[in-house]
Amino acid sequence: MSKITAIAGRNGSGKTLYVDQLRKQLASDKVRYIAFTDSYGVNVDGQYYLQLRWNQHDIDHETPTVGELLQRAYLLAGEDTAERRKLRDQLYELFHMEEFLDKYIITLSSGELRKFQLTKTLFADPKLLIMDNPFIGLDAETRDQLRDLLKLLAEERDMEIMLVMSKTDDIPAFVSEVKWMGTQEPVPPHVLSPSQQEAILSLPYTDNDYDCQHVIDMKNVSIRYGERTILEDLNWTVRNGERWALSGQNGSGKSTLLSLVCADNPQSYACDITLFDRPRGSGESIWDIKKHIGYVSPEMHRSYKRNLPAIRIVASGLMDSIGLYAVPNPQDYDKCRWWLDMFGVGDLADKPFLQLSSGEQRLVLLARAFVKDPQLLILDEPLHGLDLWNRRLTKDIIETFCQRRGKTLIMVTHYQEELPNVITNNLFLKKQI
Repeated sequence: MSKITAIAGRNGSGKTLYVDQLRKQLASDKVRYIAFTDSYGVNVDGQYYLQLRWNQHDIDHETPTVGELLQRAYLLAGEDTAERRKLRDQLYELFHMEEFLDKYIITLSSGELRKFQLTKTLFADPKLLIMDNPFIGLDAETRDQLRDLLKLLAEERDMEIMLVMSKTDDIPAFVSEVKWMGTQEPVPPHVLSPSQQEAILSLPYTDNDYDCQHVIDMKNVSIRYGERTILEDLNWTVRNGERWALSGQNGSGKSTLLSLVCADNPQSYACDITLFDRPRGSGESIWDIKKHIGYVSPEMHRSYKRNLPAIRIVASGLMDSIGLYAVPNPQDYDKCRWWLDMFGVGDLADKPFLQLSSGEQRLVLLARAFVKDPQLLILDEPLHGLDLWNRRLTKDIIETFCQRRGKTLIMVTHYQEELPNVITNNLFLKKQI
């Protein structure tokens, strides 16, 4: 059996730097690296924007489909032998690729995108495969399938596999060696201190919150793209103060559902949707609604490509913008620094965002979601790429924040243990056939 190793450590401990140096030393076309950012995809001629996934009319229809891209990658990677066809068929079956071969790359969910990247990379039959946080964005069934596949590849092919892990309890049992970066600290039952909890609970309330019974009302909502149905006749009511867990397989429509709430999906205006007791289209602009929503998602993480200081990324949450086009006042900057400190990255406030590790970037984006003390907190895979310590810290902050009056939560995760202990309701989406 070939060697399978894991590079493990805290966010910012140097895992990515170690891998970058290793790749430079080896400098071989037989080395393949799947980075954390690959779970959010590739640029489309640099024109990606947050809502593009749902604005499919903006996509050039000469753009190749997933199936066409994979076929190109397969043919470029080597001779079309029986052994390679067997591997291709095995990967397609494993990841249920036939379900989205006809889709455009930009429209894939983060989990589907991860499957695409894995398949494309394995076509090259690398001698060394390096995978950064390989299980993020994948539902439980696919994570199990990926573990089986990695073990099979190591046993049957001349391939060395290196897994770069922040969530160290995801390290497979069959890993032969673990290289730890930095110190290993035991994670206590709670990371947030009592004084920090009290500081969150004592934040002043504003007079701008909606006085409503229902935060979300959806009636018979359906979303279709061509012949593909994503959501069909969905009825969903979220009452003020409820805390929802939203789950389902990759591609079941979780992020699409949230895009309707945030009005990032143009089809939302043709649906029967009421937010904060106000029917969509009744006069309030989407910006009036967004003022009351704090949001983080894989799509948002992908959208931040400008190398602004971290504090300006947080400040953009006060203005509901991707990037920052106005200068906040000193009081707003104080709020931003306060939330950066709460998430343990206050010392990174002036560091350029793109120079942070992926986990540090995620903590900055979480601070952005909380900075305006939102009525509705929408957290789509909020713990992506975080180490165990920062996962516990973030859960502590969510649990404390939700004790405040009139706070409503919707959280998406593929890990049940990630859910905070304040969850009151569950919605499971089934993938449409």
